[in-house]
Amino acid sequence: MEFAQPKTTLTFKGHAKGINAVAVSPDSKGIISAASDNTLKVWSLQTGEELFALKGHADSVYAVAVLPDGRIISGSDDFTLKVWSLDTSVELPPPIGHTNRVNAAVALPDRQAASASWDNTIKV
Repeated sequence: MEFAQPKTTLTFKGHAKGINAVAVSPDSKGIISAASDNTLKVWSLQTGEELFALKGHADSVYAVAVLPDGRIISGSDDFTLKVWSLDTSVELPPPIGHTNRVNAAVALPDRQAASASWDNTIKV
């Protein structure tokens, strides 16, 4: 596999605290960052501009993944896994939660997601 060299370097700035995870949108035009300021931010991969922020977690966000249909999943120290619409930036009904920190999330090819937690479980 060969990767193309970027033409320019973009710097994405705007979080108030450290960034813990990043994911790319299905169309490869956006990047989603998860940070310790309890937010996710959606950025333009062409310009580096912040498009919008996703707010709803009560603690640091450590995991982010994007499903093929454009839904964003995020996991946090607040024990929640949240689902967001990339198109509308609205939080969607939550899936089953964890009983401790959610520190990893991954998109599965069948429009589902898996999350890992300090509660010693993986949930799909």
